[in-house]
Amino acid sequence: MSKIHAAITAVNGYVPDYILTNQELETMVDTNDEWITSRTGIKERRILKGEGLGVTDMAVPAVEGLLKKRGIGAEEIDLIIFCTTTPDMPFPASANILADKIGAKNAWGYDLQAACSGFMFGLSTGAQFIESGKHQKVLVVGGDKMSSIINYEDRVTCIIFGDGCGAVLLEPNTEGYGVIDSILKSDGAGKIYLHQKAGGSVRPASHETVDNNEHFVYQEGQAVFKFAVTNMADVAAEIMEKNNLTSQDVAWLVPHQANKRIIDATANRMGLEADKVMINIEKYGNTTNGTIPLCLWEWESKLKKGDNLILAAFGGGFTWGSVYLKWAY
Repeated sequence: MSKIHAAITAVNGYVPDYILTNQELETMVDTNDEWITSRTGIKERRILKGEGLGVTDMAVPAVEGLLKKRGIGAEEIDLIIFCTTTPDMPFPASANILADKIGAKNAWGYDLQAACSGFMFGLSTGAQFIESGKHQKVLVVGGDKMSSIINYEDRVTCIIFGDGCGAVLLEPNTEGYGVIDSILKSDGAGKIYLHQKAGGSVRPASHETVDNNEHFVYQEGQAVFKFAVTNMADVAAEIMEKNNLTSQDVAWLVPHQANKRIIDATANRMGLEADKVMINIEKYGNTTNGTIPLCLWEWESKLKKGDNLILAAFGGGFTWGSVYLKWAY
């Protein structure tokens, strides 16, 4: 019997209509377009506007578009893994809320939290449910409403993050296409450099935590940049070496869109030219769990069956890793 791989058979994405430009940020904090662009590569980011809207409100159009592309109904989905740092609520899981909204009545699901590496962790996890033969159709969603946890008076973080959501469908493949390998890592010692201080069980919400702006992202930019450049580049090169891939063998690097300089360092470490790197950070900023699926969505028409893709990410906490997959259609 041929080995079963988990192949991506459909991809789709959604970004909100509202565009927050560098020029608008100049009116909000002490920054400017040249400073932001030269250090991050970001020109604009999308923001989900409207009362009572959460991450699942971006996931619904992303997933409904995916199902339409694949020509299947939501009731055919077996499992939903929702990778997010900004769930609609602490509980129930956004995966469950999404299932209800789209009518995925036969799916079970859960949320996966690994900061910016979450989608890649979810992809690897979902692949194992397919490989085991347990499930036939696994939906992996990556999305965040980062604007909900960003302090727009903090110029360190407010220039970086945006809102968006992407999703992929995993199905069994016996032709050798799909998720081939992954290397996933984490180091909780990194939490001091990038975290949200309050809102968890250690420091529940109170007047004090709200007054002190402790429910927003806290980041020590230089420390995070240093760790990310080294680890994201190293793990991408490591998975190539492990699978005997040269730069000529790799069709695309699909990197987490955190910072243009980190992306460039990863591509250089892999020996890849710029035309093999998916980059949309200038339009969307860092959508955390959304960046990799949004790249796959935007580049879908350029992908060919059999293309070797290397996914790489780095996230708060710290989490990082790389996935090697062969495109299946």
